[in-house]
Formats: sequence, structure tokens, C-alpha cells
Amino acid sequence: MNEIGVREAKAQLSRLLRDVKRGRTWTITERGVPVARLQPVRESETREQQLKRLEEAGVLVPIARKRRTLPRPVAVERGLAQRFLEEDRSGR
Repeated sequence: MNEIGVREAKAQLSRLLRDVKRGRTWTITERGVPVARLQPVRESETREQQLKRLEEAGVLVPIARKRRTLPRPVAVERGLAQRFLEEDRSGR
């Protein structure tokens, strides 16, 4: 991958864009520390293809697509919840 300082990148932006159109990627640095990446846009990729590419690059970690099962509801006598609510509201 090619690296270039931010000041030089500003001065040579047109040349960098020509390189990017040809498929080259540039990393822009500030005092030797990478701060940005200039790379070709992949417009023909679908969202799924983009996600797969990012997962393969280690940028994204896929979440588990496992269905969770909830416990069965607890059976309570009819009207019990309403009675508790009324008791709470009345301050007993």
C-alpha cells in the first residue's frame, strides 16, 4: 500500500485520484501516523458483498443469527395482575 503525507497529498490530489481510478489505494498520514485511506469506490457491490468483504478483512465481526427461545409464560390466577395494580395505586 502506498503512503503519502497530508501536505503532499493536498498538493498532488489530482495525481492521487488518477492512481485511485486505476485501482491503487493510498494511505494518507499525518506525522507518520495513518489517518485516512483513499481507495476506489466499489459501486457495483451489493450491501451483502460489502459486508462479506469487510468480514473477510477482519473489519467486521458477524453476529450470531441464532434464534432465541423465551421461557413459557407463568400461569397466574385470573385478575391477579389487576388486583396487584390496584393495591399498588391505593398505597396498601
